[in-house]
Amino acid sequence: MDWSHYRFRSTWHLDAGPDAVYRVLERPDSYPQWWPQVREVRQTGEATGVLRFRSVLPYDLVVNARSTRQDPRERVLEVALTGDLEGWVRWTVGPGAPGRGTRLVFEQEVVVRKSLMRALAVPCRPLFRANHALMMRSGRVGLLARLAADAADLV
Repeated sequence: MDWSHYRFRSTWHLDAGPDAVYRVLERPDSYPQWWPQVREVRQTGEATGVLRFRSVLPYDLVVNARSTRQDPRERVLEVALTGDLEGWVRWTVGPGAPGRGTRLVFEQEVVVRKSLMRALAVPCRPLFRANHALMMRSGRVGLLARLAADAADLV
């Protein structure tokens, strides 16, 4: 087993329409405005950028991101990652249960390349997973707030 290999999956149920959710997620440059752990997003090309993350633990992760799928009809966003994390991330936005807004699925498969995290991979793996879970929880709260603010702006 490669202790630096991670797979994550989170499912969020949101009281907002799938199209509204997709519109927020397709703009990664706005993520730092609503997701506190996404510290920086710098566009480097039409479909590329550099992102810097930091959750509770005292280290930053910096990745080069390249959009590999942006499908508004199917509401799927996929990004390839290199740098401190190597792999991919995917958002799949779909309808929730009848009359229940949106079902949003976040999936990620990465290998950690950051040397400190690789050195601590075995003893700190539970801590790294908890750190990711906290980041995801905060992202959900931030996204809900962003969607509520966007809905209020339309009124």
